[in-house]
Amino acid sequence: MTRVRRILCYGDSNTHRSAPARSWYDSQRFDETAGWTGVLTEALGKGFRVIEEGLPGRTTTLDDPIEGASRNGLTYLKPCIDSHRPLDAIVVMLGINDLKTRFSLTSEDIARALVALIELILSGKSGPAGTDPRILVIAPAPIEEVGFLGEIFSGGGIKSGQLAEKYKTVAAHFGAEYLNAAEFIKVSPVDGIHLDLHDHAVLGKSIAGKLLTMFGMGKEL
Repeated sequence: MTRVRRILCYGDSNTHRSAPARSWYDSQRFDETAGWTGVLTEALGKGFRVIEEGLPGRTTTLDDPIEGASRNGLTYLKPCIDSHRPLDAIVVMLGINDLKTRFSLTSEDIARALVALIELILSGKSGPAGTDPRILVIAPAPIEEVGFLGEIFSGGGIKSGQLAEKYKTVAAHFGAEYLNAAEFIKVSPVDGIHLDLHDHAVLGKSIAGKLLTMFGMGKEL
């Protein structure tokens, strides 16, 4: 009997499938099969179980003074992992919400926060038979300061473009796998943060190809 590999996808509103919006009041969520985790599920096939853990506003390590402490990705990560273990791989795509002006972080600060997330993952031996799960770090596509979210992320555009190389360095330090989303997709011009359906599809297939390669099951798609 073939064992099903369990993949945890840990992210923010783009993992949650939030659609591009023109205001707070028209926010919607794409169908579960259309978001990148749904596309990933389809592309990987029956030998995998994809677990979608996306939360709008989730940061790497920060309590949000407006949206609340529940947005802290570090404090929720351990109970999340413990709920779903054993995990063969954890896909982490966070950092965009850290760019909000209210946090006043540099891109280096955000990269250091990624270090804290990976250290926590590696401390729990949450893979099969007490091993470490494989880790895939995804650098989010750079944001655009447009639409109703533009003021909230003022100054974040330039810093978001600096994350890719910093994330790559962090991933290499821990022996984690790495993917730069900007090589495949870009954010919607509607709100400068979220992905449209086309980019969800492209991202899901790109991640599937990477995971299959990580598990020695085929070439990157």
